[in-house]
Amino acid sequence: MGRVRTGFVKRQGEELLQAHRASFTTKFEDNKKNMMEFVEVPTKKLRNLIAGYLTKKLKYAE
Repeated sequence: MGRVRTGFVKRQGEELLQAHRASFTTKFEDNKKNMMEFVEVPTKKLRNLIAGYLTKKLKYAE
């Protein structure tokens, strides 16, 4: 089984995808940098969780 993500991470990720889908790719490092342009994330760990969620979502959506 995989790791369970909190509702906050999923909700933030979905909102970012709806608003700025063209800015995100299937590369984690790019998503991390692009995400910081749109939202202010208080911690590095939370930023990485949201960027990882976006990456996984886009990889398997294709």
